[in-house]
Amino acid sequence: MKDPNCGCCGAWIEIVEAAGFKVTIELSAGTALMRYKSQNGIPEAMASCHTARIGGYTLEGHVPVADIRRLLEEQPDAIGLAVPGMPYGSPGMGPESEREAYDVLLIRKDGTSEVFTHYPAA
Repeated sequence: MKDPNCGCCGAWIEIVEAAGFKVTIELSAGTALMRYKSQNGIPEAMASCHTARIGGYTLEGHVPVADIRRLLEEQPDAIGLAVPGMPYGSPGMGPESEREAYDVLLIRKDGTSEVFTHYPAA
């Protein structure tokens, strides 16, 4: 689910598709998009520009492919993963060689979160 006016969402989708994942795009904006995020367990503080579903998990924002694969392999008892905001250098948000530090967060079913993967600044 993505905002139709967001270009970085398209860049993330291209990266995920190139990694072999099949992507179906649904457009939504404003209140409807925020409602979708909330209904799928994404806390407002962890919101980003797009939300995806895979293998029963929710992905919020520019989650790297390696973390998606790890999530599906480990299958934790969780809602999914989030990269809050849109950190520069995350997949679809500029070159990784100029990346700012960011965390991929595992969102637990009780609403808590923990760092799943930390990406240091490049």
